[in-house]
Amino acid sequence: MRGEAGGTAVLTPGGEVTVRLVKTPRADVCYSAVVIRDDGDHLVVRAPWAGAADRDFGFVRFERGDVFREHYWRDRWYSVKEVRDASGRLKGWYCDVTRPAVVRSDSLTVEDLDLDLWLSADGGTVLRLDEDEFLDSGLPERDPVAAARAREALDELEGLARADRFGALLDDRPGRVPGRRC
Repeated sequence: MRGEAGGTAVLTPGGEVTVRLVKTPRADVCYSAVVIRDDGDHLVVRAPWAGAADRDFGFVRFERGDVFREHYWRDRWYSVKEVRDASGRLKGWYCDVTRPAVVRSDSLTVEDLDLDLWLSADGGTVLRLDEDEFLDSGLPERDPVAAARAREALDELEGLARADRFGALLDDRPGRVPGRRC
């Protein structure tokens, strides 16, 4: 860790961090990841598939050996996970709509808001997922402001996917000027 202000740490590349996906009322998902980059806003980690078993979603299969390059932001209502198989072949991007990331010296926590998006590697398939779970969660009634932010985040992700803008969103090369179009 290089510094911590207001409870938000800036993590050092190469260090390990525990990723915690809060899935209320279901059990949280926790796993270890290696920090690739953290500029104080955009945090990138790398982790193997954390599931206990392979999982077939119909549109993609996550399995042992898959590697996730996960992008989190402290000011955005989503995370994006680039998914590659064991040989390095890109499967696509799985996006979780979440509250902004909370980063501490040893952990990264996001609250899953039950909306997801899948973008296939070839860009030909863009799927909005789990909108029924979002409605069943009660968030729209409990916290209408957060529910509106979640819907805006899903719309933003879909717009980026359909406009072939994921590359610019996820560009985390050192020296890149944030917000600059490629």
